[in-house]
Order: sequence, then structure tokens, then C-alpha cells
Amino acid sequence: MSGLEVRQDDCALDFLSLGALVHRLDPGTTPFRRARAFDIHVSGGEYNVAANLADCFGLTTGVATAMVNNGIGELVQGRVREMGVKPFYKHFEHDGVRGPNIATVYSDRGQGVRAPVVFYNRANEAGAMLKPGDFNWQEIMNGGVRWFHSGGIFAALSETTSEVVIEGMKAAKAQGAINSFDLNYRAKLWDTIGGLEKGQEMIGRIVENVDALIGNEEDLQKGLGIKGPDVVGKKSKLDTDTFFDMIEEAVTKFPNIKMVATTLREVHSTNRHDWAAVLWYDGQRYVSPTCQLDVLDRIGGGDGFASGLIYGLLNGRAPEEALKLGWAHGALLTTFAGDVSIAKLPEVEALKEGGSARVQR
Repeated sequence: MSGLEVRQDDCALDFLSLGALVHRLDPGTTPFRRARAFDIHVSGGEYNVAANLADCFGLTTGVATAMVNNGIGELVQGRVREMGVKPFYKHFEHDGVRGPNIATVYSDRGQGVRAPVVFYNRANEAGAMLKPGDFNWQEIMNGGVRWFHSGGIFAALSETTSEVVIEGMKAAKAQGAINSFDLNYRAKLWDTIGGLEKGQEMIGRIVENVDALIGNEEDLQKGLGIKGPDVVGKKSKLDTDTFFDMIEEAVTKFPNIKMVATTLREVHSTNRHDWAAVLWYDGQRYVSPTCQLDVLDRIGGGDGFASGLIYGLLNGRAPEEALKLGWAHGALLTTFAGDVSIAKLPEVEALKEGGSARVQR
């Protein structure tokens, strides 16, 4: 087995993601039942990685996604442009009443002993209507793509979205790209289209096309059917041995996988977390340092980790260094409001090397 064979030639896109865009309404630390105002964040697990790689790490990235032709769609398109991500939209006309819609996520930040609360309105979502044939992959990938990425939330939106992921991955693989997939198993979504059995069937078909996998213990158990410990037990979330054992089993089941990575988070309160990450790469095990986070907004931290890790691998860094870049960038992302990074690469590099929060003068 050899590691990831990342293209080093000039390509039109360093990174292309496929997923659904959402807008997140954030009233800060106020629960929604008492909210009077909120910030609007544009998000989506796959898009977040593309946005971070473009804005923080300076790569050329794109996103293939559904777009609704109404005011919310215009807002979302503006944010995508702002982050420097090249869009490839399948447009849907809004009927002025019921949709199709860009999904809404409602999420307060919590505080201290009070946990954040997240709920959704994904009714009549345009992203769930995407089906094979909606994207001209040959045209989108004209000029080459080095890395293609999608995730389990998008795959579970409908009976057709998993097929779009497989279609995109096959097109990407045919022209030499690395395929990655964030398992992000969400039982409530899969329950609407067939439950655990259907979810594992579809995820299995996707993962047959995947080189790099992102997912925690619960994702591996529920998404891939890998046996493991009780994920809600009292064992420390920073214990890596069992997780690495599960990865070995996953790679035996899917020998095409060359890399598996995840964040490790021990939550002491909403605003105080212990933070680490692990990487299994080409049979070798790597563990990041552990740091203590003072969290402003935890949403997007995992996507921040994925972004830094992928940048490191695309940039030719050693696996251990790429892991630390992901760990550092994910940590920094929790210090910003919103789902995408406001960090700059020198800040990420400094934290990776053990930098502190002393005042910069």
C-alpha cells in the first residue's frame, strides 16, 4: 500500500467540494425563544472546507451545489464570492411561497454549563433535489482538479444525493484527483430515506470510491458498520487506541482507503474544551498535541481541521505536519463567530509550532 498520490501539476482547481449550502441564524448566547436579533452565517460542511482553503490557505477552490433564485440565494452567492470560492450552481426557481429553499439552521452558542442548541428547517430543500446529471463534471473539471470532497450530511438529504456523490467521485478519480469523504453520520436524516441499513448501504457504495476518510468512532460504527465500544460511555474522548483499532478494521473492509482522520474533543463546558486530532496515514499512526480551547463558537471546528489537514497534504507536507496544521486551524476557527475561518496562514503556522496568545505588537 502506498500513500495518497496527490497531483503536483498545475490544475484549474486545487480543491472541489460537492454539498448543500445553508444559512445559519445565530442569536449569540441568547436562546432562540428569547432572541430579538441574529447574525447570518453561510455554511455547509463541504463548502466550509472549500472556503477555508481559499481564504486562509490561498488555494483555488470550487463548490458544486444547488442555488435558489431569490433574495436568500443572492445573500448566499455574495458570501461565496467573498470567500473566493468558484461556484458551480444548479439553479432552482423559488415559487414565492413554498420553495424550493436554501435550508435554514438555527443555532445559539450556549454558554458555560448551558449547551448550544441546534435545530433545522430543511423542508423542500433545493440541495435534496440534486440528482445525477445535474452537473456537467467534464466541464467543471476541465483543466484538472487535485482533490474532490463531499460528506455524509449531503449524501443523506434524499435518495438521489448519494448517487450525485458517487457520480462526482468517479469523474474526479478518472482525471487523477484524490477523493475524500466526511462521514458525518446523522441518524435523523438517514431515517427519512431508509434508516441505518440504507445509510450503511449507500455510504459503503460511496466509500468504495474514497481515498481519504474523515470520521469519529460513532461515524465508523454507524456509517461503516465497524464494531467498536459504546460511544456514549465514560471513556475519555481523547483515548486514541480504540479508535486506531477501528480504523484498521475499516481499512480491511475498504482497502482503497489510504487515510483516516478525526478530531478528538473533551467538552468540560460549552466554552472550555480539550482539543486534539489523530491521523492514520498509509498504515502509520499520528497524534497531535492536546490543547485547551476557550471556545467562542464551536460550529465549523471539524471542517477547520479538515481544511488544514488537506492543505498540508496538497502542499506536500509530511503527514505529521499536515495533522498539526489541521489541529491548529480547527482550534483557531473556534475563536471566531461563524462557520468559516477568519484566520490567516501565518497564524496557523505559529500555533502549529506552539505559539501563544500573547499580544502581538
